[in-house]
Amino acid sequence: MPLSLVPPADSPWLRPSEYWTSLQGATAELDPPFGVISVPALAHNAFDMLRRAKGTSIRVASKSVRVRAVIDAVLALPGYSGVLAYTLPEALWLAEGDARHEGITDVVVGYPSVDRAAIRRLALDPLLAARVTLMVDSVDQLDYIDAVIPPANRERIRVCLELDASWNPKVLGHLGTYRSPVFTARDARALAERIVARPGFSLVGLMAYESQIAGLGNEPASAARGVAVRWIQKNSTSELAGRRAEAVAAVRSLADLEFVNGGGTGSLESTGAEPAVTEIAAGSGLFGPHLFDHYRHFLPAPAASFVLSVVRKPSAQMATLLGGGWVASGPPGVDRLPVVAWPEGTKMVANEMAGEVQTPLTGEAAARLEIGDRVWLRHTKAGELSEHLDAFVLVDGDRIVDSAPTYRGEGKVFL
Repeated sequence: MPLSLVPPADSPWLRPSEYWTSLQGATAELDPPFGVISVPALAHNAFDMLRRAKGTSIRVASKSVRVRAVIDAVLALPGYSGVLAYTLPEALWLAEGDARHEGITDVVVGYPSVDRAAIRRLALDPLLAARVTLMVDSVDQLDYIDAVIPPANRERIRVCLELDASWNPKVLGHLGTYRSPVFTARDARALAERIVARPGFSLVGLMAYESQIAGLGNEPASAARGVAVRWIQKNSTSELAGRRAEAVAAVRSLADLEFVNGGGTGSLESTGAEPAVTEIAAGSGLFGPHLFDHYRHFLPAPAASFVLSVVRKPSAQMATLLGGGWVASGPPGVDRLPVVAWPEGTKMVANEMAGEVQTPLTGEAAARLEIGDRVWLRHTKAGELSEHLDAFVLVDGDRIVDSAPTYRGEGKVFL
Protein backbone atom coordinates (compact mmCIF):
# COMPACT_ATOMS: atom_id res chain seq x y z
CA MET A 1 0.00 0.00 0.00
CA PRO A 2 1.47 3.42 -0.93
CA LEU A 3 2.82 5.51 1.92
CA SER A 4 0.52 8.46 2.63
CA LEU A 5 1.50 11.54 4.64
CA VAL A 6 -0.92 13.66 6.64
CA PRO A 7 -0.15 16.36 9.23
CA PRO A 8 0.21 14.65 12.64
CA ALA A 9 -2.03 15.68 15.51
CA ASP A 10 0.74 15.39 18.10
CA SER A 11 4.52 15.81 18.37
CA PRO A 12 5.76 12.99 20.61
CA TRP A 13 9.39 13.55 19.53
CA LEU A 14 9.28 16.65 21.72
CA ARG A 15 8.94 14.22 24.63
CA PRO A 16 11.95 11.98 23.95
CA SER A 17 11.21 9.34 26.57
CA GLU A 18 7.74 8.78 25.14
CA TYR A 19 8.89 8.90 21.53
CA TRP A 20 11.78 6.47 21.71
CA THR A 21 10.11 4.00 24.07
CA SER A 22 7.09 3.92 21.74
CA LEU A 23 9.33 3.06 18.79
CA GLN A 24 11.09 0.54 21.01
CA GLY A 25 7.81 -1.18 21.80
CA ALA A 26 6.63 -1.22 18.20
CA THR A 27 9.80 -2.96 17.01
CA ALA A 28 10.37 -5.25 19.99
CA GLU A 29 10.20 -8.42 17.87
CA LEU A 30 12.81 -7.27 15.35
CA ASP A 31 16.49 -8.20 15.60
CA PRO A 32 19.00 -5.33 15.14
CA PRO A 33 20.49 -3.84 13.16
CA PHE A 34 17.50 -2.22 11.50
CA GLY A 35 16.32 1.24 10.48
CA VAL A 36 13.07 2.93 11.40
CA ILE A 37 11.08 5.78 9.93
CA SER A 38 8.40 7.32 12.10
CA VAL A 39 5.61 8.12 9.65
CA PRO A 40 4.13 10.98 11.75
CA ALA A 41 7.61 12.51 12.21
CA LEU A 42 8.28 12.23 8.47
CA ALA A 43 4.93 13.88 7.74
CA HIS A 44 5.66 16.66 10.22
CA ASN A 45 8.97 17.38 8.53
CA ALA A 46 7.47 17.35 5.03
CA PHE A 47 4.73 19.81 5.95
CA ASP A 48 7.07 21.99 8.00
CA MET A 49 9.39 22.32 5.01
CA LEU A 50 6.43 23.53 2.95
CA ARG A 51 5.61 26.07 5.67
CA ARG A 52 9.18 27.35 5.64
CA ALA A 53 9.28 27.58 1.83
CA LYS A 54 6.21 29.86 1.88
CA GLY A 55 4.83 28.85 -1.48
CA THR A 56 8.04 28.25 -3.39
CA SER A 57 7.99 24.75 -4.89
CA ILE A 58 10.34 22.15 -3.38
CA ARG A 59 12.21 19.69 -5.59
CA VAL A 60 13.05 16.53 -3.63
CA ALA A 61 16.80 15.91 -3.35
CA SER A 62 16.88 12.13 -3.73
CA LYS A 63 20.46 11.85 -2.44
CA SER A 64 19.09 12.72 0.98
CA VAL A 65 16.39 10.00 0.93
CA ARG A 66 17.21 7.02 -1.34
CA VAL A 67 13.86 5.36 -0.59
CA ARG A 68 11.42 5.41 -3.48
CA ALA A 69 8.32 4.99 -1.31
CA VAL A 70 9.27 8.12 0.63
CA ILE A 71 10.05 10.10 -2.53
CA ASP A 72 6.69 9.10 -4.02
CA ALA A 73 4.80 10.01 -0.84
CA VAL A 74 6.41 13.44 -0.62
CA LEU A 75 5.84 14.19 -4.31
CA ALA A 76 2.14 13.44 -3.78
CA LEU A 77 1.91 16.50 -1.51
CA PRO A 78 0.99 19.83 -3.15
CA GLY A 79 4.04 22.07 -3.03
CA TYR A 80 6.57 19.38 -3.94
CA SER A 81 7.44 18.84 -7.59
CA GLY A 82 10.22 16.94 -9.33
CA VAL A 83 13.41 15.25 -8.14
CA LEU A 84 17.02 16.37 -7.99
CA ALA A 85 18.95 13.13 -8.58
CA TYR A 86 22.65 12.65 -7.90
CA THR A 87 23.65 10.41 -10.83
CA LEU A 88 22.33 9.90 -14.34
CA PRO A 89 21.74 6.12 -13.91
CA GLU A 90 19.61 6.91 -10.85
CA ALA A 91 17.69 9.56 -12.77
CA LEU A 92 16.94 7.13 -15.61
CA TRP A 93 15.76 4.50 -13.11
CA LEU A 94 13.43 6.97 -11.39
CA ALA A 95 12.11 8.32 -14.69
CA GLU A 96 11.37 4.85 -16.10
CA GLY A 97 9.43 3.60 -13.11
CA ASP A 98 8.22 0.01 -12.77
CA ALA A 99 5.14 -2.00 -11.82
CA ARG A 100 5.04 -0.45 -8.33
CA HIS A 101 6.25 3.07 -9.05
CA GLU A 102 5.13 5.45 -11.75
CA GLY A 103 8.00 7.03 -13.59
CA ILE A 104 8.86 10.50 -12.32
CA THR A 105 8.31 12.97 -15.13
CA ASP A 106 10.75 15.67 -14.01
CA VAL A 107 14.21 14.60 -12.86
CA VAL A 108 17.20 16.94 -12.83
CA VAL A 109 20.64 15.38 -12.38
CA GLY A 110 22.43 17.56 -9.83
CA TYR A 111 25.96 16.79 -11.05
CA PRO A 112 27.54 16.49 -14.50
CA SER A 113 27.70 12.95 -15.87
CA VAL A 114 30.36 11.17 -17.93
CA ASP A 115 28.62 7.79 -17.78
CA ARG A 116 28.68 6.87 -21.47
CA ALA A 117 26.19 4.01 -21.27
CA ALA A 118 23.70 6.17 -19.36
CA ILE A 119 24.16 9.09 -21.76
CA ARG A 120 23.40 6.77 -24.71
CA ARG A 121 20.28 5.44 -23.00
CA LEU A 122 19.06 8.95 -22.34
CA ALA A 123 19.84 10.18 -25.83
CA LEU A 124 18.13 7.29 -27.63
CA ASP A 125 14.90 7.16 -25.62
CA PRO A 126 12.31 9.90 -26.33
CA LEU A 127 10.52 9.34 -23.00
CA LEU A 128 13.69 9.58 -20.91
CA ALA A 129 14.99 12.54 -22.92
CA ALA A 130 11.76 14.39 -22.15
CA ARG A 131 11.89 13.61 -18.42
CA VAL A 132 15.57 13.95 -17.48
CA THR A 133 17.70 17.10 -17.43
CA LEU A 134 21.51 17.00 -17.26
CA MET A 135 23.69 19.46 -15.33
CA VAL A 136 26.43 21.35 -17.18
CA ASP A 137 28.90 24.07 -16.26
CA SER A 138 31.33 24.01 -19.20
CA VAL A 139 31.54 23.54 -22.94
CA ASP A 140 33.80 20.55 -22.32
CA GLN A 141 30.83 18.63 -20.93
CA LEU A 142 28.84 19.36 -24.09
CA ASP A 143 31.79 18.13 -26.15
CA TYR A 144 31.88 14.94 -24.12
CA ILE A 145 28.20 14.22 -24.73
CA ASP A 146 28.57 14.87 -28.45
CA ALA A 147 31.54 12.50 -28.57
CA VAL A 148 29.44 9.77 -26.96
CA ILE A 149 26.57 10.25 -29.41
CA PRO A 150 26.42 12.99 -32.08
CA PRO A 151 23.40 15.34 -32.20
CA ALA A 152 22.21 13.91 -35.52
CA ASN A 153 21.81 10.46 -33.96
CA ARG A 154 19.94 11.35 -30.79
CA GLU A 155 17.08 13.13 -29.10
CA ARG A 156 17.63 16.70 -27.96
CA ILE A 157 19.16 16.66 -24.49
CA ARG A 158 17.76 18.94 -21.82
CA VAL A 159 20.44 20.74 -19.80
CA CYS A 160 20.57 22.93 -16.71
CA LEU A 161 23.36 25.50 -16.28
CA GLU A 162 24.95 25.53 -12.83
CA LEU A 163 25.99 28.85 -11.32
CA ASP A 164 28.54 28.72 -8.51
CA ALA A 165 26.88 30.00 -5.34
CA SER A 166 29.91 30.20 -3.06
CA TRP A 167 30.94 33.46 -1.42
CA ASN A 168 34.46 34.79 -1.85
CA PRO A 169 35.06 37.87 0.30
CA LYS A 170 38.70 38.98 0.16
CA VAL A 171 39.19 38.85 3.91
CA LEU A 172 37.84 35.31 4.29
CA GLY A 173 38.55 33.55 1.01
CA HIS A 174 36.36 30.83 -0.49
CA LEU A 175 33.22 29.93 1.51
CA GLY A 176 31.07 27.14 0.14
CA THR A 177 31.60 24.05 -1.97
CA TYR A 178 33.79 23.92 -5.07
CA ARG A 179 31.29 23.28 -7.83
CA SER A 180 30.81 25.25 -11.04
CA PRO A 181 33.40 27.56 -12.65
CA VAL A 182 30.49 29.80 -13.71
CA PHE A 183 30.43 32.57 -11.12
CA THR A 184 29.22 35.87 -12.59
CA ALA A 185 26.26 36.85 -14.73
CA ARG A 186 28.72 37.40 -17.57
CA ASP A 187 30.04 33.84 -17.13
CA ALA A 188 26.50 32.48 -17.16
CA ARG A 189 25.54 34.40 -20.28
CA ALA A 190 28.68 33.30 -22.10
CA LEU A 191 27.99 29.62 -21.43
CA ALA A 192 24.29 30.02 -22.18
CA GLU A 193 25.17 31.52 -25.58
CA ARG A 194 27.27 28.47 -26.40
CA ILE A 195 24.51 26.08 -25.32
CA VAL A 196 21.63 27.69 -27.23
CA ALA A 197 23.73 27.94 -30.38
CA ARG A 198 24.67 24.29 -30.26
CA PRO A 199 22.64 21.55 -32.03
CA GLY A 200 21.22 18.77 -29.89
CA PHE A 201 20.78 20.65 -26.61
CA SER A 202 17.95 22.59 -24.96
CA LEU A 203 18.78 24.95 -22.09
CA VAL A 204 15.82 24.63 -19.71
CA GLY A 205 17.11 25.51 -16.24
CA LEU A 206 19.61 27.24 -13.98
CA MET A 207 20.77 25.96 -10.60
CA ALA A 208 22.88 27.40 -7.77
CA TYR A 209 23.41 25.60 -4.44
CA GLU A 210 24.49 27.82 -1.55
CA SER A 211 26.06 25.28 0.83
CA GLN A 212 27.57 27.96 3.07
CA ILE A 213 24.01 29.08 3.83
CA ALA A 214 21.98 25.87 3.65
CA GLY A 215 24.55 23.43 4.99
CA LEU A 216 26.07 25.20 8.01
CA GLY A 217 24.48 24.89 11.44
CA ASN A 218 24.04 28.41 12.76
CA GLU A 219 23.57 27.46 16.42
CA PRO A 220 26.68 25.35 17.20
CA ALA A 221 27.95 24.57 20.67
CA SER A 222 30.45 27.43 20.41
CA ALA A 223 28.66 30.76 20.81
CA ALA A 224 31.47 32.59 19.03
CA ARG A 225 31.30 30.23 16.06
CA GLY A 226 27.54 30.71 15.95
CA VAL A 227 27.94 34.50 15.68
CA ALA A 228 30.48 34.03 12.87
CA VAL A 229 28.32 31.55 10.92
CA ARG A 230 25.23 33.77 11.15
CA TRP A 231 27.27 36.77 9.94
CA ILE A 232 28.54 34.74 6.99
CA GLN A 233 25.07 33.51 6.13
CA LYS A 234 23.48 36.94 6.33
CA ASN A 235 26.08 38.60 4.12
CA SER A 236 26.36 35.69 1.70
CA THR A 237 22.58 35.61 1.31
CA SER A 238 22.58 39.28 0.33
CA GLU A 239 25.47 38.91 -2.11
CA LEU A 240 24.06 35.81 -3.77
CA ALA A 241 20.54 37.18 -4.17
CA GLY A 242 21.84 40.03 -6.30
CA ARG A 243 24.29 37.94 -8.31
CA ARG A 244 21.79 35.14 -8.89
CA ALA A 245 19.14 37.60 -10.09
CA GLU A 246 21.62 39.11 -12.56
CA ALA A 247 22.63 35.68 -13.85
CA VAL A 248 19.04 34.54 -14.24
CA ALA A 249 18.15 37.70 -16.16
CA ALA A 250 21.17 37.25 -18.42
CA VAL A 251 20.30 33.63 -19.20
CA ARG A 252 16.57 34.29 -19.59
CA SER A 253 17.38 36.81 -22.30
CA LEU A 254 18.68 33.86 -24.33
CA ALA A 255 16.56 30.89 -23.25
CA ASP A 256 13.06 30.28 -21.95
CA LEU A 257 13.99 28.73 -18.61
CA GLU A 258 11.50 26.30 -17.09
CA PHE A 259 13.01 26.52 -13.62
CA VAL A 260 15.59 28.30 -11.46
CA ASN A 261 16.70 26.03 -8.62
CA GLY A 262 18.54 26.96 -5.45
CA GLY A 263 18.99 26.37 -1.77
CA GLY A 264 18.62 23.38 0.50
CA THR A 265 16.88 22.30 3.70
CA GLY A 266 18.81 24.84 5.74
CA SER A 267 17.94 27.82 3.55
CA LEU A 268 14.29 27.29 2.60
CA GLU A 269 13.32 30.71 3.98
CA SER A 270 16.05 32.82 2.43
CA THR A 271 16.21 31.04 -0.93
CA GLY A 272 12.45 31.01 -1.30
CA ALA A 273 12.35 34.75 -0.70
CA GLU A 274 14.39 35.48 -3.85
CA PRO A 275 12.10 36.50 -6.74
CA ALA A 276 14.48 34.96 -9.27
CA VAL A 277 14.19 31.47 -7.72
CA THR A 278 11.28 29.27 -8.81
CA GLU A 279 12.07 26.16 -6.75
CA ILE A 280 14.23 24.92 -3.87
CA ALA A 281 16.01 21.57 -3.74
CA ALA A 282 15.68 19.93 -0.33
CA GLY A 283 15.55 16.44 1.10
CA SER A 284 17.63 16.04 4.27
CA GLY A 285 15.02 17.75 6.39
CA LEU A 286 12.57 14.93 5.68
CA PHE A 287 14.59 12.46 7.76
CA GLY A 288 15.84 15.00 10.31
CA PRO A 289 19.41 13.74 10.92
CA HIS A 290 21.36 15.14 13.86
CA LEU A 291 23.17 17.59 11.55
CA PHE A 292 20.10 19.79 11.97
CA ASP A 293 20.20 19.80 15.76
CA HIS A 294 22.45 22.87 15.43
CA TYR A 295 20.23 25.23 13.44
CA ARG A 296 18.59 28.21 15.08
CA HIS A 297 15.61 28.76 12.77
CA PHE A 298 14.16 25.24 12.54
CA LEU A 299 14.35 21.82 14.21
CA PRO A 300 13.05 18.81 12.29
CA ALA A 301 11.73 15.73 14.03
CA PRO A 302 14.16 12.76 14.21
CA ALA A 303 12.13 10.78 11.68
CA ALA A 304 14.84 8.27 10.67
CA SER A 305 16.95 6.30 13.11
CA PHE A 306 18.71 2.97 13.42
CA VAL A 307 19.02 0.37 16.14
CA LEU A 308 22.00 -1.66 17.36
CA SER A 309 22.32 -4.34 20.03
CA VAL A 310 24.38 -4.46 23.19
CA VAL A 311 26.52 -7.60 22.90
CA ARG A 312 29.25 -6.99 25.49
CA LYS A 313 29.78 -5.54 28.97
CA PRO A 314 33.55 -4.90 29.19
CA SER A 315 32.91 -3.55 32.68
CA ALA A 316 29.94 -2.77 34.85
CA GLN A 317 30.08 0.85 33.69
CA MET A 318 30.28 0.09 29.95
CA ALA A 319 28.20 -1.44 27.16
CA THR A 320 29.45 -2.39 23.71
CA LEU A 321 27.28 -2.26 20.60
CA LEU A 322 27.69 -4.58 17.63
CA GLY A 323 28.57 -2.27 14.72
CA GLY A 324 28.05 1.47 14.68
CA GLY A 325 30.67 2.84 12.32
CA TRP A 326 28.13 4.43 10.02
CA VAL A 327 30.18 7.56 9.53
CA ALA A 328 29.00 10.46 7.37
CA SER A 329 30.99 11.96 4.52
CA GLY A 330 32.69 15.33 4.77
CA PRO A 331 35.62 16.70 6.78
CA PRO A 332 36.58 14.01 9.31
CA GLY A 333 35.54 14.87 12.82
CA VAL A 334 33.33 13.88 15.72
CA ASP A 335 30.38 15.61 14.06
CA ARG A 336 30.50 12.97 11.29
CA LEU A 337 29.70 10.17 13.76
CA PRO A 338 26.25 8.89 14.67
CA VAL A 339 24.87 9.96 18.04
CA VAL A 340 23.01 7.87 20.59
CA ALA A 341 19.44 9.12 20.68
CA TRP A 342 18.16 6.69 23.31
CA PRO A 343 18.85 5.96 26.06
CA GLU A 344 20.20 9.38 26.91
CA GLY A 345 23.36 9.65 28.96
CA THR A 346 26.03 7.75 27.02
CA LYS A 347 29.25 8.72 25.30
CA MET A 348 31.66 6.93 23.00
CA VAL A 349 35.16 5.91 24.02
CA ALA A 350 37.77 8.31 22.63
CA ASN A 351 40.20 5.71 21.27
CA GLU A 352 37.49 3.66 19.50
CA MET A 353 34.46 5.91 18.85
CA ALA A 354 31.97 4.42 16.33
CA GLY A 355 33.66 1.29 15.01
CA GLU A 356 33.00 -0.93 12.03
CA VAL A 357 32.25 -3.95 14.20
CA GLN A 358 31.82 -2.51 17.68
CA THR A 359 31.09 0.74 19.48
CA PRO A 360 31.82 0.83 23.23
CA LEU A 361 29.74 3.25 25.29
CA THR A 362 30.32 4.72 28.73
CA GLY A 363 28.20 6.95 30.92
CA GLU A 364 25.32 6.58 33.36
CA ALA A 365 22.98 5.00 30.81
CA ALA A 366 25.66 2.59 29.58
CA ALA A 367 26.05 1.22 33.09
CA ARG A 368 22.33 0.32 33.10
CA LEU A 369 22.40 -1.44 29.72
CA GLU A 370 22.46 -5.23 29.65
CA ILE A 371 23.26 -7.87 27.03
CA GLY A 372 20.53 -7.87 24.37
CA ASP A 373 19.33 -4.32 25.06
CA ARG A 374 18.77 -2.02 22.09
CA VAL A 375 20.29 1.40 21.53
CA TRP A 376 18.76 3.93 19.15
CA LEU A 377 21.10 6.09 17.06
CA ARG A 378 20.80 8.90 14.54
CA HIS A 379 23.05 9.43 11.53
CA THR A 380 24.76 12.76 10.89
CA LYS A 381 23.27 13.00 7.40
CA ALA A 382 20.08 11.72 5.83
CA GLY A 383 20.40 9.62 2.68
CA GLU A 384 23.71 8.04 3.62
CA LEU A 385 21.91 6.02 6.28
CA SER A 386 19.99 4.27 3.48
CA GLU A 387 23.24 2.81 2.13
CA HIS A 388 23.57 0.68 5.28
CA LEU A 389 20.04 -0.78 5.12
CA ASP A 390 17.96 -2.95 2.83
CA ALA A 391 14.78 -1.34 4.11
CA PHE A 392 13.26 0.93 6.72
CA VAL A 393 10.54 -0.26 9.03
CA LEU A 394 7.65 2.24 8.97
CA VAL A 395 6.16 2.90 12.40
CA ASP A 396 3.06 4.88 13.31
CA GLY A 397 2.54 5.30 17.04
CA ASP A 398 3.15 1.96 18.73
CA ARG A 399 2.85 -0.31 15.68
CA ILE A 400 4.66 -1.26 12.51
CA VAL A 401 2.53 -0.32 9.51
CA ASP A 402 4.82 -1.35 6.63
CA SER A 403 8.39 -1.46 5.41
CA ALA A 404 10.03 0.47 2.57
CA PRO A 405 13.06 -0.80 0.66
CA THR A 406 15.99 1.52 0.17
CA TYR A 407 17.74 1.88 -3.18
CA ARG A 408 20.18 -0.69 -1.86
CA GLY A 409 17.31 -3.02 -0.96
CA GLU A 410 16.10 -2.76 -4.55
CA GLY A 411 19.55 -3.80 -5.75
CA LYS A 412 20.64 -0.28 -6.73
CA VAL A 413 23.87 1.30 -5.50
CA PHE A 414 24.47 4.35 -7.67
CA LEU A 415 27.35 6.04 -5.88
